[in-house]
Amino acid sequence: MPLSYKLHNRLNKRPLASESRCSFYPRLARCRLWLASTMAMAARRLLSFHLRPPAYPLAAISAPHRRKHEAVACRAAGGKSKARAKAKDGKRQQGRALEEHLKRRTRSGAAFDSDLYRRHLHAQHVPVMLGEVLAAFRRPLPLRSFVDCTLGAAGHSLAMMEAHPEMELYIGMDVDPSALEIGQNHIEAFLASRAANGGDDQDTSQGALRAYTHVKNFKYIKHVLGGVDEDLIVGSSGVDGILIDLGMSSMQVNRSDRGFSVLQDGPLDMRMDPKATLKAEDILNSWPELEVGRILRDYGEESNWQSLQKRIVKARAMGGLHSTAELVKLIQRMCTSSGGRQGWIKTATRVFQALRIAVNDELRTLEDAVHACFDCLAKDGRLAVISFHSLEDRIVKQTFLELVHGDEEEDDDDLVSADIDNEDEPWFKQKVHGKKGTILTKRPISPSQEEEKLNQRCRSAKLRVIQKA
Repeated sequence: MPLSYKLHNRLNKRPLASESRCSFYPRLARCRLWLASTMAMAARRLLSFHLRPPAYPLAAISAPHRRKHEAVACRAAGGKSKARAKAKDGKRQQGRALEEHLKRRTRSGAAFDSDLYRRHLHAQHVPVMLGEVLAAFRRPLPLRSFVDCTLGAAGHSLAMMEAHPEMELYIGMDVDPSALEIGQNHIEAFLASRAANGGDDQDTSQGALRAYTHVKNFKYIKHVLGGVDEDLIVGSSGVDGILIDLGMSSMQVNRSDRGFSVLQDGPLDMRMDPKATLKAEDILNSWPELEVGRILRDYGEESNWQSLQKRIVKARAMGGLHSTAELVKLIQRMCTSSGGRQGWIKTATRVFQALRIAVNDELRTLEDAVHACFDCLAKDGRLAVISFHSLEDRIVKQTFLELVHGDEEEDDDDLVSADIDNEDEPWFKQKVHGKKGTILTKRPISPSQEEEKLNQRCRSAKLRVIQKA
Protein backbone atom coordinates (compact mmCIF):
# COMPACT_ATOMS: atom_id res chain seq x y z
CA MET A 1 0.00 0.00 0.00
CA PRO A 2 1.57 3.34 -1.00
CA LEU A 3 2.60 5.75 1.74
CA SER A 4 0.43 8.57 0.39
CA TYR A 5 -2.64 6.38 0.65
CA LYS A 6 -1.74 5.45 4.23
CA LEU A 7 -1.24 9.10 5.18
CA HIS A 8 -4.52 10.01 3.47
CA ASN A 9 -6.38 7.39 5.44
CA ARG A 10 -4.76 8.51 8.69
CA LEU A 11 -5.61 12.14 8.10
CA ASN A 12 -9.22 11.22 7.45
CA LYS A 13 -9.28 9.00 10.54
CA ARG A 14 -9.69 5.89 8.45
CA PRO A 15 -7.92 2.79 9.83
CA LEU A 16 -5.71 0.61 7.63
CA ALA A 17 -6.91 -2.78 6.47
CA SER A 18 -4.59 -4.52 8.94
CA GLU A 19 -5.77 -2.31 11.76
CA SER A 20 -9.49 -2.49 11.09
CA ARG A 21 -10.11 -5.00 13.87
CA CYS A 22 -7.92 -3.33 16.50
CA SER A 23 -9.45 -1.18 19.22
CA PHE A 24 -6.35 0.97 19.72
CA TYR A 25 -4.00 2.34 17.07
CA PRO A 26 -0.74 3.73 18.48
CA ARG A 27 0.66 4.62 15.07
CA LEU A 28 -2.43 6.66 14.19
CA ALA A 29 -2.21 8.55 17.46
CA ARG A 30 1.43 9.44 16.86
CA CYS A 31 0.63 10.62 13.35
CA ARG A 32 -2.15 12.85 14.60
CA LEU A 33 0.13 14.35 17.25
CA TRP A 34 2.82 15.06 14.65
CA LEU A 35 0.30 16.74 12.37
CA ALA A 36 -1.05 18.94 15.15
CA SER A 37 2.45 20.12 16.11
CA THR A 38 3.27 20.84 12.46
CA MET A 39 0.16 22.92 11.96
CA ALA A 40 0.81 24.85 15.19
CA MET A 41 4.35 25.67 14.05
CA ALA A 42 3.07 26.87 10.68
CA ALA A 43 0.50 29.09 12.37
CA ARG A 44 3.17 30.68 14.61
CA ARG A 45 5.38 31.42 11.61
CA LEU A 46 2.47 32.97 9.71
CA LEU A 47 1.51 35.15 12.67
CA SER A 48 5.04 36.36 13.20
CA PHE A 49 5.29 37.26 9.49
CA HIS A 50 2.19 39.49 9.71
CA LEU A 51 3.35 41.14 12.94
CA ARG A 52 6.84 41.82 11.57
CA PRO A 53 7.60 45.60 11.38
CA PRO A 54 7.72 47.04 7.87
CA ALA A 55 10.98 47.08 6.05
CA TYR A 56 10.64 50.85 5.62
CA PRO A 57 9.64 52.62 8.87
CA LEU A 58 7.07 55.42 8.87
CA ALA A 59 9.73 58.00 9.49
CA ALA A 60 11.38 57.03 6.24
CA ILE A 61 8.33 58.20 4.29
CA SER A 62 8.89 61.63 2.87
CA ALA A 63 7.57 64.43 5.05
CA PRO A 64 5.65 66.23 2.27
CA HIS A 65 3.63 63.12 1.47
CA ARG A 66 2.89 62.52 5.17
CA ARG A 67 1.83 66.12 5.70
CA LYS A 68 -0.41 65.94 2.64
CA HIS A 69 -2.08 62.79 3.94
CA GLU A 70 -2.62 64.31 7.39
CA ALA A 71 -3.99 67.54 5.87
CA VAL A 72 -6.51 65.62 3.79
CA ALA A 73 -7.66 63.69 6.87
CA CYS A 74 -7.95 66.88 8.93
CA ARG A 75 -9.92 68.61 6.22
CA ALA A 76 -12.32 65.68 6.03
CA ALA A 77 -12.84 65.63 9.81
CA GLY A 78 -13.10 69.41 9.98
CA GLY A 79 -15.62 69.48 7.20
CA LYS A 80 -17.86 67.00 9.01
CA SER A 81 -17.63 68.90 12.30
CA LYS A 82 -18.35 72.20 10.56
CA ALA A 83 -21.35 70.68 8.82
CA ARG A 84 -22.71 69.37 12.13
CA ALA A 85 -22.13 72.73 13.81
CA LYS A 86 -23.80 74.55 10.91
CA ALA A 87 -26.82 72.25 11.07
CA LYS A 88 -27.09 72.74 14.82
CA ASP A 89 -26.87 76.53 14.45
CA GLY A 90 -29.55 76.39 11.77
CA LYS A 91 -31.92 74.47 14.03
CA ARG A 92 -31.20 76.88 16.88
CA GLN A 93 -31.93 79.89 14.69
CA GLN A 94 -35.15 78.29 13.46
CA GLY A 95 -36.23 77.68 17.06
CA ARG A 96 -35.49 81.28 18.01
CA ALA A 97 -37.34 82.57 14.95
CA LEU A 98 -40.39 80.45 15.82
CA GLU A 99 -40.31 81.56 19.44
CA GLU A 100 -40.02 85.21 18.41
CA HIS A 101 -42.89 84.77 15.93
CA LEU A 102 -45.13 83.35 18.66
CA LYS A 103 -44.15 86.10 21.08
CA ARG A 104 -44.72 88.78 18.46
CA ARG A 105 -48.36 87.75 18.29
CA THR A 106 -48.77 88.23 22.05
CA ARG A 107 -46.60 91.24 22.83
CA SER A 108 -48.57 94.13 24.24
CA GLY A 109 -49.11 97.29 22.25
CA ALA A 110 -48.22 99.47 25.25
CA ALA A 111 -44.94 101.36 24.96
CA PHE A 112 -42.23 100.41 27.45
CA ASP A 113 -41.87 103.06 30.14
CA SER A 114 -38.33 102.93 31.48
CA ASP A 115 -38.95 105.74 33.97
CA LEU A 116 -41.81 103.76 35.50
CA TYR A 117 -39.54 100.77 36.08
CA ARG A 118 -36.80 102.91 37.60
CA ARG A 119 -39.23 104.44 40.08
CA HIS A 120 -40.53 101.08 41.28
CA LEU A 121 -37.31 99.07 41.01
CA HIS A 122 -36.11 97.59 44.30
CA ALA A 123 -32.89 95.88 45.27
CA GLN A 124 -34.84 92.80 46.39
CA HIS A 125 -37.08 92.38 43.36
CA VAL A 126 -37.90 93.70 39.88
CA PRO A 127 -41.67 93.86 39.16
CA VAL A 128 -42.57 91.95 36.00
CA MET A 129 -44.74 93.45 33.21
CA LEU A 130 -45.43 96.55 35.28
CA GLY A 131 -46.70 98.63 32.37
CA GLU A 132 -48.97 95.85 31.14
CA VAL A 133 -50.48 95.37 34.61
CA LEU A 134 -51.25 99.08 34.88
CA ALA A 135 -52.81 98.98 31.42
CA ALA A 136 -55.00 96.03 32.41
CA PHE A 137 -56.62 98.08 35.19
CA ARG A 138 -56.67 101.40 33.33
CA ARG A 139 -60.31 101.89 32.34
CA PRO A 140 -63.09 104.48 32.46
CA LEU A 141 -64.49 103.10 35.74
CA PRO A 142 -62.63 104.16 38.92
CA LEU A 143 -60.58 101.59 40.82
CA ARG A 144 -61.88 102.03 44.36
CA SER A 145 -60.56 98.75 45.81
CA PHE A 146 -57.58 96.59 44.87
CA VAL A 147 -56.08 93.33 46.18
CA ASP A 148 -52.50 92.18 45.52
CA CYS A 149 -52.52 88.46 46.31
CA THR A 150 -48.72 88.14 46.06
CA LEU A 151 -47.38 91.31 47.65
CA GLY A 152 -43.63 90.59 47.59
CA ALA A 153 -41.66 93.83 47.53
CA ALA A 154 -44.87 95.74 46.62
CA GLY A 155 -43.64 96.86 43.19
CA HIS A 156 -47.00 96.34 41.49
CA SER A 157 -48.95 97.66 44.49
CA LEU A 158 -47.05 100.93 44.69
CA ALA A 159 -47.48 101.50 40.96
CA MET A 160 -51.23 100.87 41.26
CA MET A 161 -51.54 103.29 44.19
CA GLU A 162 -49.65 105.92 42.25
CA ALA A 163 -51.73 105.43 39.09
CA HIS A 164 -55.09 105.38 40.93
CA PRO A 165 -55.33 108.16 43.50
CA GLU A 166 -59.05 107.41 43.78
CA MET A 167 -58.28 104.08 45.47
CA GLU A 168 -59.97 103.80 48.86
CA LEU A 169 -59.15 100.23 49.94
CA TYR A 170 -55.96 98.24 49.44
CA ILE A 171 -55.24 94.72 50.68
CA GLY A 172 -51.88 93.00 50.28
CA MET A 173 -51.41 89.27 50.88
CA ASP A 174 -48.37 87.02 50.89
CA VAL A 175 -47.73 83.58 52.32
CA ASP A 176 -44.07 84.45 52.96
CA PRO A 177 -43.78 86.59 56.12
CA SER A 178 -40.31 87.90 55.24
CA ALA A 179 -41.51 89.10 51.83
CA LEU A 180 -44.63 90.63 53.38
CA GLU A 181 -42.52 92.59 55.87
CA ILE A 182 -40.46 94.13 53.06
CA GLY A 183 -43.55 95.04 51.05
CA GLN A 184 -45.32 96.43 54.10
CA ASN A 185 -42.40 98.74 54.86
CA HIS A 186 -42.44 100.05 51.28
CA ILE A 187 -46.19 100.70 51.41
CA GLU A 188 -45.97 102.51 54.75
CA ALA A 189 -43.16 104.70 53.41
CA PHE A 190 -45.18 105.50 50.28
CA LEU A 191 -48.32 106.39 52.24
CA ALA A 192 -46.34 108.53 54.67
CA SER A 193 -44.74 110.39 51.79
CA ARG A 194 -48.09 110.93 50.08
CA ALA A 195 -49.69 112.11 53.31
CA ALA A 196 -46.88 114.62 53.82
CA ASN A 197 -47.38 116.00 50.32
CA GLY A 198 -51.18 115.72 50.40
CA GLY A 199 -51.72 119.29 51.56
CA ASP A 200 -50.20 120.67 48.39
CA ASP A 201 -52.33 118.51 46.06
CA GLN A 202 -55.77 119.43 44.91
CA ASP A 203 -57.00 115.85 45.08
CA THR A 204 -58.06 115.36 48.69
CA SER A 205 -59.12 111.74 48.14
CA GLN A 206 -55.51 110.57 48.41
CA GLY A 207 -55.58 110.62 52.18
CA ALA A 208 -58.63 108.32 52.37
CA LEU A 209 -56.80 105.13 51.40
CA ARG A 210 -57.06 102.26 53.87
CA ALA A 211 -54.24 99.73 53.49
CA TYR A 212 -54.12 96.25 55.04
CA THR A 213 -51.53 93.47 54.79
CA HIS A 214 -52.04 89.83 55.74
CA VAL A 215 -49.76 86.80 55.94
CA LYS A 216 -52.08 84.45 54.08
CA ASN A 217 -52.14 82.25 51.02
CA PHE A 218 -54.21 83.82 48.24
CA LYS A 219 -56.60 80.88 48.24
CA TYR A 220 -57.98 82.33 51.50
CA ILE A 221 -58.92 85.64 49.89
CA LYS A 222 -62.57 85.33 50.92
CA HIS A 223 -61.60 84.91 54.56
CA VAL A 224 -59.28 87.93 54.39
CA LEU A 225 -61.86 90.17 52.70
CA GLY A 226 -64.52 89.06 55.17
CA GLY A 227 -62.25 90.08 58.03
CA VAL A 228 -61.73 93.55 56.54
CA ASP A 229 -65.31 94.22 55.43
CA GLU A 230 -68.12 91.68 55.22
CA ASP A 231 -69.83 93.69 52.48
CA LEU A 232 -66.97 92.81 50.12
CA ILE A 233 -68.11 89.16 49.90
CA VAL A 234 -71.86 89.55 50.47
CA GLY A 235 -74.39 90.56 47.85
CA SER A 236 -73.43 92.59 44.80
CA SER A 237 -70.44 94.22 46.46
CA GLY A 238 -66.86 93.19 45.78
CA VAL A 239 -63.42 94.51 44.81
CA ASP A 240 -62.65 96.27 41.56
CA GLY A 241 -59.28 94.70 40.84
CA ILE A 242 -57.22 91.65 41.88
CA LEU A 243 -53.67 90.75 40.84
CA ILE A 244 -51.89 87.39 41.19
CA ASP A 245 -48.17 87.24 40.32
CA LEU A 246 -47.07 83.60 40.41
CA GLY A 247 -43.37 84.28 39.90
CA MET A 248 -40.60 83.65 42.39
CA SER A 249 -39.22 86.88 43.79
CA SER A 250 -35.50 87.54 43.65
CA MET A 251 -35.33 87.93 47.42
CA GLN A 252 -36.55 84.33 47.76
CA VAL A 253 -34.28 82.83 45.10
CA ASN A 254 -31.17 84.65 46.30
CA ARG A 255 -31.49 83.31 49.85
CA SER A 256 -29.65 79.99 50.00
CA ASP A 257 -31.37 78.92 53.23
CA ARG A 258 -34.73 78.74 51.39
CA GLY A 259 -33.48 76.03 49.03
CA PHE A 260 -34.93 77.52 45.82
CA SER A 261 -31.65 78.28 44.04
CA VAL A 262 -29.89 75.79 41.77
CA LEU A 263 -26.58 77.67 41.98
CA GLN A 264 -26.39 78.10 45.77
CA ASP A 265 -25.91 75.41 48.38
CA GLY A 266 -28.57 75.21 51.06
CA PRO A 267 -31.06 72.88 52.74
CA LEU A 268 -33.68 71.12 50.63
CA ASP A 269 -36.53 73.19 52.00
CA MET A 270 -38.48 74.97 49.20
CA ARG A 271 -41.39 75.97 51.45
CA MET A 272 -43.17 79.22 50.61
CA ASP A 273 -44.82 79.11 54.02
CA PRO A 274 -42.22 78.56 56.76
CA LYS A 275 -44.96 77.13 58.99
CA ALA A 276 -45.68 74.28 56.57
CA THR A 277 -44.39 70.84 57.54
CA LEU A 278 -43.56 69.26 54.17
CA LYS A 279 -40.08 69.88 52.74
CA ALA A 280 -38.39 68.84 49.51
CA GLU A 281 -36.03 66.70 51.58
CA ASP A 282 -38.98 64.61 52.81
CA ILE A 283 -40.16 63.92 49.25
CA LEU A 284 -36.72 62.86 48.01
CA ASN A 285 -35.86 60.63 50.98
CA SER A 286 -39.15 59.08 52.12
CA TRP A 287 -41.87 59.28 49.46
CA PRO A 288 -42.61 56.17 47.34
CA GLU A 289 -40.51 55.72 44.23
CA LEU A 290 -43.49 55.90 41.87
CA GLU A 291 -44.68 59.15 43.45
CA VAL A 292 -41.24 60.73 43.06
CA GLY A 293 -41.25 59.76 39.38
CA ARG A 294 -44.74 61.19 38.90
CA ILE A 295 -43.66 64.52 40.38
CA LEU A 296 -40.64 64.76 38.07
CA ARG A 297 -42.72 63.77 35.04
CA ASP A 298 -45.88 65.81 35.63
CA TYR A 299 -44.63 68.88 37.51
CA GLY A 300 -41.17 69.20 35.99
CA GLU A 301 -41.99 67.86 32.50
CA GLU A 302 -38.60 66.15 32.63
CA SER A 303 -37.90 63.65 29.83
CA ASN A 304 -35.28 61.71 31.86
CA TRP A 305 -37.53 61.32 34.90
CA GLN A 306 -37.07 57.55 35.11
CA SER A 307 -33.29 57.78 35.35
CA LEU A 308 -33.56 60.54 37.95
CA GLN A 309 -36.11 58.54 39.92
CA LYS A 310 -33.78 55.53 40.11
CA ARG A 311 -30.79 57.63 41.13
CA ILE A 312 -32.74 59.44 43.85
CA VAL A 313 -34.00 56.17 45.33
CA LYS A 314 -30.51 54.65 45.06
CA ALA A 315 -29.10 57.64 47.00
CA ARG A 316 -31.32 56.73 49.96
CA ALA A 317 -29.17 53.67 50.65
CA MET A 318 -26.16 56.00 51.01
CA GLY A 319 -27.83 58.35 53.50
CA GLY A 320 -30.21 60.27 51.23
CA LEU A 321 -30.14 63.81 49.86
CA HIS A 322 -30.07 66.66 52.38
CA SER A 323 -28.80 69.74 50.50
CA THR A 324 -29.30 71.41 47.15
CA ALA A 325 -25.62 70.81 46.30
CA GLU A 326 -26.08 67.04 46.70
CA LEU A 327 -29.13 67.07 44.44
CA VAL A 328 -27.32 69.18 41.84
CA LYS A 329 -24.34 66.79 41.85
CA LEU A 330 -26.69 63.86 41.29
CA ILE A 331 -28.23 65.68 38.33
CA GLN A 332 -24.81 66.57 36.93
CA ARG A 333 -23.68 62.94 37.03
CA MET A 334 -26.83 61.85 35.24
CA CYS A 335 -26.43 64.51 32.54
CA THR A 336 -22.78 63.55 32.06
CA SER A 337 -23.72 59.94 31.31
CA SER A 338 -26.92 60.53 29.34
CA GLY A 339 -26.31 63.98 27.87
CA GLY A 340 -29.48 65.50 29.36
CA ARG A 341 -31.59 68.07 27.54
CA GLN A 342 -29.91 71.47 27.08
CA GLY A 343 -27.39 70.77 29.82
CA TRP A 344 -27.59 70.04 33.52
CA ILE A 345 -28.77 73.55 34.48
CA LYS A 346 -32.00 73.15 32.48
CA THR A 347 -32.55 69.71 33.99
CA ALA A 348 -31.86 70.98 37.51
CA THR A 349 -34.26 73.90 36.96
CA ARG A 350 -37.04 71.50 35.97
CA VAL A 351 -36.34 69.23 38.95
CA PHE A 352 -36.36 72.15 41.40
CA GLN A 353 -39.60 73.42 39.84
CA ALA A 354 -41.23 70.01 40.24
CA LEU A 355 -40.22 69.75 43.90
CA ARG A 356 -41.34 73.31 44.67
CA ILE A 357 -44.76 72.69 43.10
CA ALA A 358 -45.17 69.45 45.07
CA VAL A 359 -44.05 70.97 48.38
CA ASN A 360 -46.43 73.93 48.14
CA ASP A 361 -49.24 72.17 46.21
CA GLU A 362 -49.13 75.12 43.82
CA LEU A 363 -51.29 73.86 40.96
CA ARG A 364 -54.28 72.85 43.06
CA THR A 365 -53.95 76.05 45.11
CA LEU A 366 -53.89 78.12 41.92
CA GLU A 367 -57.10 76.64 40.55
CA ASP A 368 -58.94 77.14 43.84
CA ALA A 369 -57.59 80.69 44.21
CA VAL A 370 -58.68 81.78 40.71
CA HIS A 371 -62.24 80.61 41.43
CA ALA A 372 -62.23 82.39 44.81
CA CYS A 373 -60.84 85.62 43.37
CA PHE A 374 -63.43 85.70 40.59
CA ASP A 375 -66.20 85.30 43.18
CA CYS A 376 -64.81 88.29 45.10
CA LEU A 377 -64.90 90.63 42.10
CA ALA A 378 -67.47 93.35 41.82
CA LYS A 379 -69.45 93.91 38.64
CA ASP A 380 -67.03 94.80 35.82
CA GLY A 381 -64.17 93.96 38.18
CA ARG A 382 -60.98 92.51 36.70
CA LEU A 383 -58.63 89.72 37.69
CA ALA A 384 -55.09 89.65 36.23
CA VAL A 385 -52.81 86.61 36.58
CA ILE A 386 -49.11 86.44 35.65
CA SER A 387 -47.83 82.88 35.13
CA PHE A 388 -44.31 81.70 34.39
CA HIS A 389 -44.53 78.15 33.02
CA SER A 390 -46.88 76.12 30.87
CA LEU A 391 -48.49 74.22 33.76
CA GLU A 392 -49.63 77.44 35.44
CA ASP A 393 -50.72 79.12 32.21
CA ARG A 394 -52.74 76.06 31.17
CA ILE A 395 -54.63 76.07 34.47
CA VAL A 396 -55.33 79.81 34.26
CA LYS A 397 -56.56 79.51 30.67
CA GLN A 398 -58.89 76.59 31.35
CA THR A 399 -60.20 78.10 34.59
CA PHE A 400 -60.97 81.40 32.87
CA LEU A 401 -62.98 79.55 30.23
CA GLU A 402 -64.91 77.70 32.92
CA LEU A 403 -65.63 80.94 34.77
CA VAL A 404 -67.04 82.86 31.81
CA HIS A 405 -68.99 79.84 30.62
CA GLY A 406 -70.55 78.95 33.97
CA ASP A 407 -72.32 75.66 34.66
CA GLU A 408 -74.30 75.63 31.42
CA GLU A 409 -73.30 73.68 28.35
CA GLU A 410 -70.89 75.32 25.96
CA ASP A 411 -72.48 77.16 23.07
CA ASP A 412 -70.63 78.73 20.16
CA ASP A 413 -72.94 81.74 20.40
CA ASP A 414 -72.02 82.26 24.03
CA LEU A 415 -68.25 82.05 23.68
CA VAL A 416 -67.35 84.22 20.73
CA SER A 417 -63.79 85.24 19.98
CA ALA A 418 -63.70 88.48 18.03
CA ASP A 419 -61.00 90.87 16.95
CA ILE A 420 -61.44 94.29 18.52
CA ASP A 421 -60.06 97.72 17.79
CA ASN A 422 -60.37 99.69 21.01
CA GLU A 423 -58.39 102.89 21.19
CA ASP A 424 -58.64 102.95 24.98
CA GLU A 425 -57.30 99.38 25.37
CA PRO A 426 -55.15 98.50 22.34
CA TRP A 427 -53.23 95.85 24.29
CA PHE A 428 -56.30 93.55 24.35
CA LYS A 429 -56.26 92.37 20.75
CA GLN A 430 -58.90 89.64 21.14
CA LYS A 431 -61.69 88.92 23.62
CA VAL A 432 -63.70 85.84 24.53
CA HIS A 433 -67.24 86.70 25.63
CA GLY A 434 -69.26 84.52 27.99
CA LYS A 435 -72.39 84.69 30.12
CA LYS A 436 -70.48 85.17 33.39
CA GLY A 437 -67.75 87.44 32.10
CA THR A 438 -65.26 88.29 29.37
CA ILE A 439 -61.73 87.05 28.85
CA LEU A 440 -59.86 90.13 27.70
CA THR A 441 -56.83 88.14 26.54
CA LYS A 442 -57.62 85.24 24.24
CA ARG A 443 -53.87 84.93 23.84
CA PRO A 444 -51.69 85.79 26.83
CA ILE A 445 -49.71 89.01 26.80
CA SER A 446 -45.94 88.56 26.92
CA PRO A 447 -43.26 91.09 27.98
CA SER A 448 -41.79 93.58 25.55
CA GLN A 449 -38.34 93.13 24.10
CA GLU A 450 -37.08 96.14 26.04
CA GLU A 451 -38.18 94.58 29.33
CA GLU A 452 -36.60 91.25 28.46
CA LYS A 453 -33.27 93.00 27.96
CA LEU A 454 -33.67 94.74 31.31
CA ASN A 455 -34.87 91.67 33.25
CA GLN A 456 -34.14 88.25 31.74
CA ARG A 457 -36.21 86.49 34.39
CA CYS A 458 -39.39 87.87 32.81
CA ARG A 459 -38.93 86.05 29.48
CA SER A 460 -41.40 83.28 30.29
CA ALA A 461 -44.03 85.54 31.90
CA LYS A 462 -47.59 85.48 30.50
CA LEU A 463 -50.40 87.83 31.53
CA ARG A 464 -54.09 86.86 31.29
CA VAL A 465 -56.98 89.13 32.30
CA ILE A 466 -60.66 88.35 32.92
CA GLN A 467 -63.53 90.75 33.61
CA LYS A 468 -66.66 89.82 35.53
CA ALA A 469 -70.03 90.51 33.90
